[in-house]
Amino acid sequence: MALGRGFVMGGEAGVCCCGQGGGWPRTALPFTFQLLHLTRRLLGQRLFDKLMKMTFYGQFVAGEDQESIRPLIRHNRAFGVGSILDYSVEEDLTTEEAERKEMESCTSAVERDGHGTSKREKQFQAHRAFGDRRDGVVSARTYFYANEARCDSHMETFLRCIEASGGASEDGFSAIKLTALGRPQFLLQFSDVLTKWRRFFHQMAAEQGKAGLDAMDTKLEVAALQESVVKMGIAPRTEIENWFTVETLGVSGTLDLLDWGSLIDSRTELSKHLVVPNMQTGQLEPLLSQFTEEEEQQMTRMLQRMDVLAKKASEAGVRLMVDAEQTYFQPAISRLTLEMQRRFNVEKPLIFNTYQCYLKDAYDNVTLDVELSRREGWCFGAKLVRGAYMAQERARALEIGYEDPINPTYEATNAMYHRCLNYVLEELKHNARAAVMVASHNEDTVYFTLRRMEELGLHPADRQVYFGQLLGMCDQISFPLGELGLPGGCGWGTGAGLTTLLLCAGQAGFPVYKYVPYGPVMEVLPYLSRRAQENSGVMKGAQRERQLLWQELRRRLWTGSLFHRPA
Repeated sequence: MALGRGFVMGGEAGVCCCGQGGGWPRTALPFTFQLLHLTRRLLGQRLFDKLMKMTFYGQFVAGEDQESIRPLIRHNRAFGVGSILDYSVEEDLTTEEAERKEMESCTSAVERDGHGTSKREKQFQAHRAFGDRRDGVVSARTYFYANEARCDSHMETFLRCIEASGGASEDGFSAIKLTALGRPQFLLQFSDVLTKWRRFFHQMAAEQGKAGLDAMDTKLEVAALQESVVKMGIAPRTEIENWFTVETLGVSGTLDLLDWGSLIDSRTELSKHLVVPNMQTGQLEPLLSQFTEEEEQQMTRMLQRMDVLAKKASEAGVRLMVDAEQTYFQPAISRLTLEMQRRFNVEKPLIFNTYQCYLKDAYDNVTLDVELSRREGWCFGAKLVRGAYMAQERARALEIGYEDPINPTYEATNAMYHRCLNYVLEELKHNARAAVMVASHNEDTVYFTLRRMEELGLHPADRQVYFGQLLGMCDQISFPLGELGLPGGCGWGTGAGLTTLLLCAGQAGFPVYKYVPYGPVMEVLPYLSRRAQENSGVMKGAQRERQLLWQELRRRLWTGSLFHRPA
């Protein structure tokens, strides 16, 4: 264990929120932010910068620019810990400014002009009360749309991070957020389409007496489906029969959710007829929204920016993780990430999708994407997190009036995480081209992963399983996993206990990464104010880390390696 950097034990916000009751009230974070600004005025910029670098900034931020963070990257690399660079500069917006930007960027031209009402479901409409997406979120960085030039600037920042990650190691990662790359209105509208189409499938399944099954176990009888579609009057029977052919669906006579999803492809004949029943009015409504010419161009530019980043990552040999965001954006984000995986995950998992395991439908999402990668022959890549938006998501669902998407308890979220992780690890056993990032600060989850890897014969040297934590948090997990050259023999592969495995994990050389935020002191204050707020509850974790420090010190004294040097 590296005894160099300070230890802080907090929640898993951002990378992987572990709590189920968290989130901070709207007034708490602005107060912390104001306190930091007051301190700056009292001390002056120079002393304030020095104080920050000795405390919160020094704990959670690596440095001001890519040059200044190199020593930390080298230090971590010496202990077998890689870096995922994250330029953590955020706009200093008031709540009112954030709400205004969100409403302007999430509303279509038709809706703004008052010529039509939104036909999107309530979940996928903009609501001013929840316009400030920073509210209740601790470490996940938030982007608000300003204009296309700002999106280009975000893309350039991501490109520089990809370049730096490629130069820092041969096995680098970089992370991006799609809300940084374009107007979020498109993500809302596309998410609404995908959700309605998926719900329509489950309505058809219920009609056939197949409600309540896991997604991959639900199969529609094509003949019965055709009759239902005919009765709805969507198109003539002869045309409908051409949609469900042996060439498109095979000879089974059934259709699963992956087949159903393929029907929404714009290249299919069905796409021009896409309608779904409005459950309130009973009327059929067009599924695909109409965009203005300007909105079409904005959507195209978002896709182009994604393409530029994926190509750059491929050239640099860097894996690109697409971060998860709020549930009203996430269906579109996942679908667009999947399209990138189809194109770029041909030989190895280059693009990683992120799955939030505090969501009730997390297991269905994971299993569907794994199965799709098998059918289409591309390499599955996933980052598993618990989630960063729990308090915000619950409050929004309750206030606006739709089903809470979050698992009901902390224990249910843990069970969902381990269920999804176990499924992916089973896939890795049979598929050497798949990979997963276990992004967790939860020690039980790390133990679970180590145990299952040993049982399944997944060796860390195969580099299919990666571990990730935030900089400044849970070093008592990261460094034992990643550190190379611990003295003594390792029990890996011999049925050793978990304690032995964890202490000896460094010899096995697990791929471990830290999210490394960086940026000028004043410009990362929004990020740091949330970090400071999260660590108001640090004493609960401090006792555990103090115990681990004494345990490590005793081990070094006993083995004669007090001043351990990494290999």
